[in-house]
Amino acid sequence: MKKNLIENTSLLLLKNNFTIKNIKTPFDLLAKKDSKVLLIKILEDANSISIETINEMKKLAKVIQASPLILSQKAGFKLQNEVVYQRYGINTINFNTFNNSFSKSLFINSNKSGFAIKIIGKKLKEKREQKDFSLSNLASKLSISSRMISKYEAEDSNISLNKAIKLEKILGSDIFQQINLLTSDLTDIFYDSFSDVSKKYHSLGFTSTEFNKLPINVIARKKNEIILTKTTDKPSKEFFDFADLFELNNLIIFKKKKPKTETPVIHKEEFLDLDDGNDLISFMREFE
Repeated sequence: MKKNLIENTSLLLLKNNFTIKNIKTPFDLLAKKDSKVLLIKILEDANSISIETINEMKKLAKVIQASPLILSQKAGFKLQNEVVYQRYGINTINFNTFNNSFSKSLFINSNKSGFAIKIIGKKLKEKREQKDFSLSNLASKLSISSRMISKYEAEDSNISLNKAIKLEKILGSDIFQQINLLTSDLTDIFYDSFSDVSKKYHSLGFTSTEFNKLPINVIARKKNEIILTKTTDKPSKEFFDFADLFELNNLIIFKKKKPKTETPVIHKEEFLDLDDGNDLISFMREFE
């Protein structure tokens, strides 16, 4: 089942002009189209995803401005079409919803209270006044209080699906906020203790993020400069595939034998002896 889902998802992405890579990572597919980068985890049951995988996806998404996404047919229960669920802050949907998202907007989210749609407060007030409804008039049609209508207008908030359907018939669908699948909650991230390479990046003025399950060890960032870093004497094909997809700078730090590659390489001792981040950037430029 998972194999079929990966194949169908890959075909769908290719059909929509994404470049995809199936690289050995905690997630199953990496996809890129222009500035959009998707990190997709495919599961038979979304509840089986590990905290470690969630953490790696969130860390990578945050540092390279990508979008994590979970595709599954169930999460202890069958996932409904056109509904966006959440697992640890990451958007979670079934394949049909993902397929439809390329041609139509998504509005329905799932929360602890059930299915809901988010109202755009300013739009609600604008439409209500255009229709010449008072707060009490509109409230009575929805069987809620005027105070609740005021709350909806004051801030963007969720309304139950049943009430949303009633509201759409009265004021139209423009008052509802579309769900952006590319936006997830990238908080609650656990960062590992820093290696000597990460510490060196920090001393050179970079921020650095370490990874345990990716073809790279560290991603370092300084303003618009992003460096994918791997400490190895024998870089794998996965490393080059990973770097090529994101079209970012990549650096191999070797300890003993210098790898034969056109990718920038530097001995670990030489890297640790650097005193200025601009010297590293200049070194990287020599390979362009």
